[in-house]
Amino acid sequence: MSSLTVFTHARPEQTGDALRRVIQLSREAGWEVRLPGPVVEKHGIEAQDGVVLGADPEGDTDLAVVLGGDGTILSTLRLVARREVPVFAVNFGTIGFLSTVEPADLDEGMRLALGREFDVMPIPCLVADTAEGEEVGMNDISFHRLRTGRVAELAYSVEGEQLGEVRCDGLVVATPAGSTGYNLANGGPVLAWGVEGYVVSFIAPHTLTARALVVAPGDTLAVTNRSREEDVEMTTDGRSVCVLPHGETITIRFAPRCAQLAQLPGASFYHRLRDKFGRLAY
Repeated sequence: MSSLTVFTHARPEQTGDALRRVIQLSREAGWEVRLPGPVVEKHGIEAQDGVVLGADPEGDTDLAVVLGGDGTILSTLRLVARREVPVFAVNFGTIGFLSTVEPADLDEGMRLALGREFDVMPIPCLVADTAEGEEVGMNDISFHRLRTGRVAELAYSVEGEQLGEVRCDGLVVATPAGSTGYNLANGGPVLAWGVEGYVVSFIAPHTLTARALVVAPGDTLAVTNRSREEDVEMTTDGRSVCVLPHGETITIRFAPRCAQLAQLPGASFYHRLRDKFGRLAY
């Protein structure tokens, strides 16, 4: 029997009906539905045939179904990273750039998902080597000055060659999928899905010469906190994971084909870009 695991965002009143519909459609199609503990608790799902309550969110599954926005999609992609598990997402967020279908298309979307009638887009991730171990970012890994601290001073190098030292509020390292997020807000370039490489951009740089840089996929980036005393916060996909002490360095590398994002047949990055952000020129 094929199985799918469902993940929902933090507002159950928005996704409760959709979750119950996903369960119904999946059971009718002969799929086992796996619900992690937090999903069961949020929605009050009771025991029923074909539904595994309290399932391990990192357990074996054939498909991950997400009812939520980009944040929930990203957390699910991190959970299934480096595994052959497509993520099929229904947009219950604001933009939903990573989503597969909109809520109005839930029934048709689930028909395609349960029939495995979707395309799979392999997407890369970024891996940071920290003192606590590896941290994975599907969209981006970023460094921010502490709210109570002074402007940060960050040096960065690629393959051992120092390229700059910038006084700024922070630095963002983004994958192609993440280039439309924080990087775009910094004025960094949009990288189409399928581009092999990643981009470095700066948050409020205190210089006119700081420019975004697209790094080759096989090259390792090193970020050093050159601030005199202040530590710098590091986040992955918007969640705080560690602190980079002054004088310390963290290395980041590009990992291709890290996760699988489900797309409707024939969907393209460029249609998605125009649909979510509007035309780039008039």
